[in-house]
Amino acid sequence: MTARPLPARPLTLAVRAAGAMVLAMVLASCSLLNGGDKKPEAATAKADPSIVASAPSGLEKFYSQEVVWQPCEGEFQCAKVTVPLDYANPAGDTIQIAALRAPSTGKKTGSLLVNPGGPGASGYDFVKDAAGTHFSQGVRSTYDLVGFDPRGVKRSAPVTCMTDAERDASRAKVYDLQTDAGLAEALADNKAIAAQCAAQTGPVLAHIDTVSAAKDLDVLRAVVNDSKLNYLGYSYGTFLGSTYASLFPDNVGRMVLDGALDPSISNEDLTSGQARAFEKAIRSYVASCQRQDKCPLGGDVDSGVQQIRDLISAVQQTPRTAKDGRQVNATMFVSGLITPLYNDQSWPALTQALEAAINGDVSLVLRLADIGADRASDGTYTSNSTLAFNAVNCLDYPMVSDTAGMRAEEQRLEQDSPTFGYFFAYGGINCADWPYKNLRTPETVEYRGDSPIVVIGTTGDPATPVDWAASLRKQLGHASLLTWKGEGHTAYGRANSCLEDAVDGYLVSGKVPADNTVC
Repeated sequence: MTARPLPARPLTLAVRAAGAMVLAMVLASCSLLNGGDKKPEAATAKADPSIVASAPSGLEKFYSQEVVWQPCEGEFQCAKVTVPLDYANPAGDTIQIAALRAPSTGKKTGSLLVNPGGPGASGYDFVKDAAGTHFSQGVRSTYDLVGFDPRGVKRSAPVTCMTDAERDASRAKVYDLQTDAGLAEALADNKAIAAQCAAQTGPVLAHIDTVSAAKDLDVLRAVVNDSKLNYLGYSYGTFLGSTYASLFPDNVGRMVLDGALDPSISNEDLTSGQARAFEKAIRSYVASCQRQDKCPLGGDVDSGVQQIRDLISAVQQTPRTAKDGRQVNATMFVSGLITPLYNDQSWPALTQALEAAINGDVSLVLRLADIGADRASDGTYTSNSTLAFNAVNCLDYPMVSDTAGMRAEEQRLEQDSPTFGYFFAYGGINCADWPYKNLRTPETVEYRGDSPIVVIGTTGDPATPVDWAASLRKQLGHASLLTWKGEGHTAYGRANSCLEDAVDGYLVSGKVPADNTVC
């Protein structure tokens, strides 16, 4: 009988594309920028009167603001866009949204705003890192690519809670959540962290929900002088996009939602869906590994998966020490196994890390876990993504946080995913004592606009199961569903020519792919 693992803080999964893409980029050590010798000039975007005229009442000054795009980051332009702290009180305090623009390489027709997921991922960094390689020449020529950090993220009134050392300590701590004492300890520690977040972040912590971020998105649309929003959203970015479409249906232009979240499901159903999808993904990985010459997992797929479970159990029973002296507990170990499942191009790195771990060295698994947590090798955290992730979700979802409810969820998750399910449990601890109550209840999205939306699902997606894409497409109504037969999280930018050409044709020329196209 496999021993039950004792988790550290509950493993929360950022449903984002950025992690998948960044990991592949880090492992490949590739150059991401093209045309780096091009020196941009400062540009002032003066408000288009017709766009300002359509601003919601009371928000005219935000829609009419002149934004200065300054040269930055080599070939790019950067700007700060002012938005209300609280849209219910637009005359009150304001915050600024950081944006980065990759100017069109040809005769542009508008801007394409990009969100790589999260919640908590930086669109600013995504465009900076991937503009030269991720997008086709047709898209680069047609649009200014605009990445932005949503409110609460990195450069935009960021959620701030802990020092880097405190984040390390939090990740390393272990709780026995199956005992009342262990659960009480975890709740007390998370209550203290929540209080730190409130004290260090300030009033914006109450206003980093997705509805507020969608309203920011419309201000961004206006200040780049687009009458319609052209938008590419990955993973959580699909939730942001569908929320925008429900709020501003007449302002939707060409919108691609890749790795779709189903906005109608509860946080518990979301977690359960992910648990099943990650179990499917680890089995797909093992099957692929066993077709290779040097796979460390012997036997059939069931045997290979059991070897991984036994390895997790062994680390749970006796945490390992990595070469840098840090102790690796079971939750950190599982995080390291999960991170490369976001992108099948990273599966060889998982094989290498597993082989080393089987031989007693968990350093590579720890490095993968650190990449997933945005921790650099020098011990600094390069973003606040995990902090923002938790803060946004606490506002966006009501959470089951009573003892009986969390223990019942644990049992369901272990059935959904015998390998990982236990580590997905007890997520309600993170929001049990959050200083602000949730602002929404999950419900189906309604879209009544004229512009068709393209929704994308991937059959082997571990973070946003493919059936969520079909559900979102049905809810939107005026939409077209594209499905990629592939592994990993999200599709556009790494799929086959069938899907890439379909999306490019839609973004560049407005040709809507046939509904239920499978690539």
